[in-house]
Amino acid sequence: MPLTQFLKYKFKKPSFFKELKITPGWIGKVVLGAVLGRVVGYVLIPVIFGFLGAALAGAYFYQYFQNYFDFPPVINLPSLQKDSADIAQEQQEGYAPASSQEEAVIRVVKEVSPAVVSIVASKDVPVFEQYYANPFEGSPFEDFFKGFEFNVPERRQQGTERREIAAGTGFIISKDGMILTNKHVIFVEDAEYTVYTNEGKKFTAKVLATDPFKDLAILKIDSADSLTVVRLGDSSALQIGQTVIAIGNALGEFRNTVSVGVISGLQRTVTASGGGLTETIEDVIQTDAAINEGNSGGPLLNLRGEVVGINTAIVSGAQNIGFAITINQAKRDIEQVKATGKISYAYLGVWYVMINPRMQELYDLSVDYGAWIGRDSEGLATEESVIPGTAAAKAGLMRDDIILEMNGQKITQENHLGKVIQGYSPGDAVNIKILRGEKELFFNIILGEREG
Repeated sequence: MPLTQFLKYKFKKPSFFKELKITPGWIGKVVLGAVLGRVVGYVLIPVIFGFLGAALAGAYFYQYFQNYFDFPPVINLPSLQKDSADIAQEQQEGYAPASSQEEAVIRVVKEVSPAVVSIVASKDVPVFEQYYANPFEGSPFEDFFKGFEFNVPERRQQGTERREIAAGTGFIISKDGMILTNKHVIFVEDAEYTVYTNEGKKFTAKVLATDPFKDLAILKIDSADSLTVVRLGDSSALQIGQTVIAIGNALGEFRNTVSVGVISGLQRTVTASGGGLTETIEDVIQTDAAINEGNSGGPLLNLRGEVVGINTAIVSGAQNIGFAITINQAKRDIEQVKATGKISYAYLGVWYVMINPRMQELYDLSVDYGAWIGRDSEGLATEESVIPGTAAAKAGLMRDDIILEMNGQKITQENHLGKVIQGYSPGDAVNIKILRGEKELFFNIILGEREG
């Protein structure tokens, strides 16, 4: 077929074009169809498929991330299940301690609390009332001021009433009702002391003895019932950092308050004031277990439930610095009271000051240690030196003698005369080395007795 004929055949108008009539309405429909096709192709189809994809992905990953973004699922593993018997046992036993130390603290508190008591001092005190009176009544000016009202407030006693005036803590140390506490807890003269147990029982207490050198006292109650008694430990074995528990009548109001801490220091020397007393106490325990006002006389315990100290003092203005007398110092008092009914110490009978290098230089002394009789802390002469009738007076000691040794023990700032004498009992014979002027002399002395 010739090319020209082929082209005519291929590109001739189809027969339907002959009858096709192009109108404005027809053109609008064509444009609208094209627009709708674009919308369906570029918008609706991606949206539909995107929604379906997101739904499928969400369903797939939900289980994977559920543990991180939802509440923990219930795990039905037999090893983690608790039957009714286990739950009943837990309810019966109560709280389960989180550590062995916590378990020990709870056990000690339960065991010892029945032996810790509150001590309350009561006394008849005067009751005053206020009234108004004319100050010129009965005076030479009464007639002059007659007709004028000059009433001023005054007070007068209107009988007495029994009041609780002090409170502290103690603990029972024997089955027959002996109680150990601080001396400053029972300082009130002519007071009646009442002991309250942790169960609320009430007893009238009698003061058996007080320690003249340490802040200790022993009381006694009579009970027909069996009393819970503490166990005494060994304070010489204490270590810094060791956990301790303090129990006491905090602020004189909150009975058997418990605090826990550690031993912060050992062999401290403190000067404590309270109850009208000021005492220097040696070889005490420092602890950060809270010791509040009213805790005085309460026990300081180790994790075995043994008493290792007697809570006695706090540092005012400091945080958690408290002190306790070692139980080993109290054991001597307890044994003496059981044996003799009193607390007593060996007694020499001299006023003295411990010599130090500064004092040696100031007064040109030949020694820098020893107890200088009849001198005060400034090296000045005291009113008294050797007390008449005492062991020192009987032996012939004199003012300005310097006691250097007792039974070969050197008298120094750290090992002062009072501390050395406390190691002896009344009636013990000791050999004392002194310096009188430039001469060293030796005296055999029978120590006397000093009671609390």
